[in-house]
Amino acid sequence: MKVAKTRGKKYQDAVKLIDRDAQYNVQEAVELVKKTSIANFDETVEVAVRLGVDPRKADQQIRGATVLPNGTGKTQRVLVFAKGDKAKEAEEAGADFVGEEDLINQIQQGWMDFDVVVATPDMMGQVGKLGKVLGPKGLMPNPKTGTVTMDVSNAISEIKAGKVEYRVDKAGNVHAPVGKVSFTEDQLAENVNTIVDILVKAKPAAAKGTYVQNVALTSTMGPSVEVSTSTLNLK
Repeated sequence: MKVAKTRGKKYQDAVKLIDRDAQYNVQEAVELVKKTSIANFDETVEVAVRLGVDPRKADQQIRGATVLPNGTGKTQRVLVFAKGDKAKEAEEAGADFVGEEDLINQIQQGWMDFDVVVATPDMMGQVGKLGKVLGPKGLMPNPKTGTVTMDVSNAISEIKAGKVEYRVDKAGNVHAPVGKVSFTEDQLAENVNTIVDILVKAKPAAAKGTYVQNVALTSTMGPSVEVSTSTLNLK
């Protein structure tokens, strides 16, 4: 018989600070997320948005990337697949790892000490070998997210500045990091609004009914705080 896991006292005390029957505006939600952070490390704050789309249909897929105005608070390790002048450009732009077949072999052997992968279009034939490894982890370079490009310098700069990728999952949800608990309330609120705005602009023409159905914020270890969609700019 399975024994139900119970949350610790810190978590239970944090939950008491949130009215579970209430919805908050972004500023209030951010304030609560910061108050209910219970870990002894700088937790990541994430926004979850449930969209009224059917991800099974090709014309309702939502995927892309955007640079958050206040960054993510995380230093991204960028790996670039490029050769010749583009490899040199990537190194000068601050890429953490640059290579070709050598890096492909390392990854095939289990090396994964990087956060984002960028590739020039001419490298994708070789990088395709890593589809089964990088794909499930959301690390496969993709033109839609700007990670397959000849402008590797700009791609690296954006990633280092706080670029985040977003993609609707099978349940119609989009999850994205919006900063750290140590950010100010204004910084977090601005990042949240940026994600919501970009998703609203990405609304598929085929989507019917209420598009933004639910928005919630949470920290890594803290409880979820629901945001009132009526307080968001959804136009």
